[in-house]
Amino acid sequence: MKNPLLLLAPLALAACATPQPKVAAPASATPVPAVATATPVDCVDLARIREARVVDDQTIDFILSDGRTLRNTLPYRCSGLGFEKAFSYATSLSRLCKVDIITVIRQGGGPSTGASCGLGMFVPQPDKPRS
Repeated sequence: MKNPLLLLAPLALAACATPQPKVAAPASATPVPAVATATPVDCVDLARIREARVVDDQTIDFILSDGRTLRNTLPYRCSGLGFEKAFSYATSLSRLCKVDIITVIRQGGGPSTGASCGLGMFVPQPDKPRS
């Protein structure tokens, strides 16, 4: 029969161990996260999109014809998107939706395609105050 104290010794030693301090994540130069001022939507009508502004590898602001902005934060970073600031998409519908795929357009040495990435939800952004 094993000595019960020998079985408890590892537990006692583990209890004496000093926990590792939590280190704060370093601040990064990422854009301000999308702030939901209204309910996020799955799709936006293509006819309503006036302009698309690439913010970084994971964020695109869609400016609508009425002046409102819908921010789309991609579920994952899309390599080269923030640098190239250009993308294409193909859809058989008259809407761009969160299930659609965008493809980065590389400009150097003539246009060519880069990474393809899925879109996220379209989050309405607060209106910017006019000065």
